[in-house]
Amino acid sequence: MVNTCGFIDAAVDESLDAIGEALEKNGRVIVTGCLGARPERILARHPRVLKVTGAHAYEDVMDAVHEHVPPRHDPFVHLVPPQGIRLTPRHYAYLKISEGCNNRCSFCIIPSMRGRLASRPIDEVLREAERLVAAGVKELLVISQDTSAYGADVRYRSAMWRDESYETRFIDLARGLGSLGVWVRLHYVYPYPHVDAVIPLMAEGRVLPYLDVPFQHGSPSVLKRMRRPAHAEDTLARIQAWRRVCPQLAIRSTFIVGFPGETETEFNELLDWLDAAQLDRVGCFKYSPVEGAAANALPDHVPAELQEERYARFMERASAISAARLKRHVGSRMRVLVDAIDGDTATARSSADAPEIDGVVRIAGAGALSVGSWADVKILRADAYDLSSRLLN
Repeated sequence: MVNTCGFIDAAVDESLDAIGEALEKNGRVIVTGCLGARPERILARHPRVLKVTGAHAYEDVMDAVHEHVPPRHDPFVHLVPPQGIRLTPRHYAYLKISEGCNNRCSFCIIPSMRGRLASRPIDEVLREAERLVAAGVKELLVISQDTSAYGADVRYRSAMWRDESYETRFIDLARGLGSLGVWVRLHYVYPYPHVDAVIPLMAEGRVLPYLDVPFQHGSPSVLKRMRRPAHAEDTLARIQAWRRVCPQLAIRSTFIVGFPGETETEFNELLDWLDAAQLDRVGCFKYSPVEGAAANALPDHVPAELQEERYARFMERASAISAARLKRHVGSRMRVLVDAIDGDTATARSSADAPEIDGVVRIAGAGALSVGSWADVKILRADAYDLSSRLLN
């Protein structure tokens, strides 16, 4: 089975290459995922695939598998424990709260591939989280296409969990997850005004002081062309207000440079915005046309060479900001979660670090630690993205 992505052209090419590799090695291939919404694109290049399904079409995938490989009884598969079987390490898990998106950003085709927002009932989400914690999970990473819009499609329907009523909405979700006694990390949160209500929970230690907010740009005119939700909000004022309530808040974001029509003035507005915002973790992409995206029709596409030059300037500025913010932690004590052990060195993460996308905290003399354990450390050094530390007794 090949699970595909069709968000940008580079991802489509990579998915098609992966299908070809699977056919060459195996000969019998089922394709699923976002690119499956355009089966003609797949079949034109790989007509030998057995089946193409769309995203989150679990039953269709399994029906296709069983059509070509009738199942035999397997105790490991058929006697699955109540918490299920996860592909992430035992100590953290992703918790998906919804599918789809109601936004119509001009560079994105997710709504046409995954549909409109479809929120899971809040009691179902909280029960899944409860099972994960009972199975040993120490960190829950909340994901969706638009976490802050959670529940809008069901009019914030109420449900009971642990003998208490919760509405299917962002703040009630954070409140419920925050009662489980584990790290709760919120991803893909748009800067709507109602997000302000979660910041006190972070200040109280009930939810990690961490927000993944896809700002995408700092120029109002570019954001308008992008059709970004909340583009009219004063995001710098909102960030400052969040940090007044929760000074330890870490904010990560991603940005697009070289969007169609982006002028040098607009790019400099982005750099000025970045200087003012002082974000902790930043990623950047060069604009890439996506088949079916409205942005393709915009005039004045930025040449690849200029995109590359702006990308380098952006990352240089972001790296300097990251280094300065990390340097403030040198000499401080920190609780971290261990992800890996290599000899006498452990790789861990702080509350400011999501797995695989943010920095790490390296711990020297950590032979006695184990993966998934907590560790108290003293920070010794900082570089542009990572921290080095020693273990405290």
